[in-house]
Amino acid sequence: MMREKIYKLEENVSLPLLGFEEYDKIPWLAHCFTTKAGGVSTGIYESLNLSFTRGDDEQAVLENYRRVLQAMGTSSDCVVTSDQTHTTNVRLVTKEDAGKGIVVPRDYQDIDGLITQEPGLILTTFYADCVPLYFVDPVHKAIGLSHSGWRGTVKRMGAVTIQAMTKHFGSKPEDLLCAIGPSICQDCYEISEDVAEYFMRAFPSIVEEILLDKGNGKYQLDLWRTNQFILQNAGVSSNHIFMANLCTCCNCDKLFSHRATNGKRGNLGAFLMIRN
Repeated sequence: MMREKIYKLEENVSLPLLGFEEYDKIPWLAHCFTTKAGGVSTGIYESLNLSFTRGDDEQAVLENYRRVLQAMGTSSDCVVTSDQTHTTNVRLVTKEDAGKGIVVPRDYQDIDGLITQEPGLILTTFYADCVPLYFVDPVHKAIGLSHSGWRGTVKRMGAVTIQAMTKHFGSKPEDLLCAIGPSICQDCYEISEDVAEYFMRAFPSIVEEILLDKGNGKYQLDLWRTNQFILQNAGVSSNHIFMANLCTCCNCDKLFSHRATNGKRGNLGAFLMIRN
């Protein structure tokens, strides 16, 4: 059964951060998902943009990070960011990676997933409709955070991340607590027939659940259900999968959405950390 356990968007909070109640029950874990509110960026980036590459003022972005990280009880020199290019590459993050992407340049490329067992490092990935995937292993005290757009989803990024956690930490899928964060819903996500065909071939058993044929060469794709299926198929218990059920496009007044703004937008951030 899918769980609906995400914090509500609070209108009266200066820095609203979204999260999963189930994760809050784990004392050694810190996590969040940002909204558009609470930052200093202006124009199309208003106001909590976390991207340095979309044309926003660098100092504004750094201040936005400072605010989020302060709220989480950490700082920029503890951040490790992804270098998202819609791959299924997962990086094992160590102490040597601290600050990469914010304080110091990244010395890696094409990384859409991050995993670690190191306390104090805060894994960070970015969104504006794609699917954030959170992974927590309470047995081995390990975490993972992955970005999964349609390309990552059709290549089963969720399963690839679990395999990496199994390889490096001994994680068992049945022990994992996974979350599917805010992202575009099926009603808002129209795709072309050639993209739909990838999903027909990759997920034949759930085609009728995840694809709605509009009859004009276009389809509506359910990334939420597809990623839930991927996690379950990889061995994650259904009651260990927490769904945000919050659409970035439907809520584009509060969340950045690439689809809703034709690409004129900032980036949201997902953050996950083992506390010191």
